[in-house]
This record gives sequence, structure tokens and C-alpha cells, in this order.
Amino acid sequence: MSDSDSIVRLPRKCPICGKPTVEATKPFCSKRCADIDLSRWLKGVYAIPVEESNAAADSEDSEDDPYRRER
Repeated sequence: MSDSDSIVRLPRKCPICGKPTVEATKPFCSKRCADIDLSRWLKGVYAIPVEESNAAADSEDSEDDPYRRER
């Protein structure tokens, strides 16, 4: 018996409503919850916070940037 055989996996819960997941719509419990999640992504509800560094701002002003837009 290997270590991977002894791992007990707990049933996962739907991240939207908390009900047990269904294989067909994993990781959600239903198409409805999957659609709610998609809607949140499309509306921008989920966002990863980003802090711009000075290096990124300096590179935007660079004359060597071939994608630089004229202002």
C-alpha cells in the first residue's frame, strides 16, 4: 500500500452555495451555480489586486517600446 492509497479525500463543497459537488458540473453543484460564478467573472467581481511598480511605469514611457501609443 503506497502513501497515495491512504489519502482520504473529503467531499468538496460548491464554492457558491456550499452543497456537495456533482461530477458533471465540478467544482459546482449545478449549472446554476456554475453560471453564477461565470457571471461574477464577467462582471469583474473577482479581481486580483495588483500594485504597479515604478519599473513597470518607467517601461511604459520608454522610447524603445514598439507598442507605445502616441499621445
